[in-house]
Amino acid sequence: MASAAERLAVNADGPFYVDTSCIDCGTCWQFDPAHFAPTGRTSHVWTQPVGEEETRAALLALQACPVAAIGTTRELLALTPADGFPSLVTSLAQGEVYYCGWASRKSFGASSWLITRRRPDGSPDNLLIDSPRWSAALARRIEAMGGVSRILLSHRDDVADHHAWARRFGAERWIHSADADAAAEAEHRFEGTERLRLDDDLLVIPVPGHTAGCVAVLFADQVLFSGDHLWWGVDPPGVVASRRVCWWNWEEQLRSVERLLDLDVRWLFPGHGRWHSFAPGEWRRELEATLAREGQGGEL
Repeated sequence: MASAAERLAVNADGPFYVDTSCIDCGTCWQFDPAHFAPTGRTSHVWTQPVGEEETRAALLALQACPVAAIGTTRELLALTPADGFPSLVTSLAQGEVYYCGWASRKSFGASSWLITRRRPDGSPDNLLIDSPRWSAALARRIEAMGGVSRILLSHRDDVADHHAWARRFGAERWIHSADADAAAEAEHRFEGTERLRLDDDLLVIPVPGHTAGCVAVLFADQVLFSGDHLWWGVDPPGVVASRRVCWWNWEEQLRSVERLLDLDVRWLFPGHGRWHSFAPGEWRRELEATLAREGQGGEL
C-alpha cells in the first residue's frame, strides 16, 4: 500500500497521491492522463479528480499500478470498481479491444491487452496480448467474457505472469524463438522475420531490434499491438522508437520500423507509452517523420 508519510511533494493537494515507491513506469498517466503525469523521475497527481466518473478513473489507475505507489483515503478506496478491468478501448466489426490494467512489476508496468471475438459457430475465441500481473478478480471478469484461448507474447520483457494465465484458461502461448528462454513453457514459437498470418484477422510481424525476438501483432488490418517496439509520444507528439531503451540492435530496430510503412494502422496499442488512434493515411506519415528525425541525428 502507498504511504501518506512518503507522499511526493509534487502531488496536487487532495486525497490522491503518488509516493516514493513509484518506479516511473507510466502506467497511471497512460491510463488516466487527466489526473496523473510524469515528472521525469516519477509520476504524480497533477490535478485531483472531481465527481464520480473522474474518481472512478483515478481509482482504476491506482488499481493498475504495479507497485502500489498510488494512495488515497480509506473511504475512496472502498469505492474502487470491481468491474473496472478489462476496460474497453475500441470496438470493431471483428471484435473488441480492452486494456487489462493490473500491470506487473515483472514487466515494469507494461500494458497488456485483451481481444474478444467470436468463431463462426458463435463460441468465444479471445486473445491476450502480453500478460498482466495475476489477479483472481481480473481472471473472473475475463472468464465471464469467454476466457482466453491464446496468449501472444510480444517479447521477453512483457511475459509477466503468463504461466498463471495459461494455467487458468488452458491457453496456448506463442513467443518468438529468439526470446523463447523468457517463456520456455510456451507451446509455440514464431521464427525468422517473415510475417505469419495466424488467422484471417490476425497477422504477426517480427520487428527485431528492441530485443532479438520482438513481434508486433496486427488485428483486423488496422489495430497494431507493438510491444516495446513503438509507442505514441506526447512531448512532442508522434510515433516513438527509442534508442535509449533499445536492448539489442538499434539499426535493426529502425529497419523494423520501415517494415511497417505499408500498413494503415488506425490504433496503436504499445506495451509502454501512450496508445493512440490515427486518421486514414496518418500512420505512414508519422512513421516517415520518425525515421526522418533519426536520419537527422535526433533521439527517438
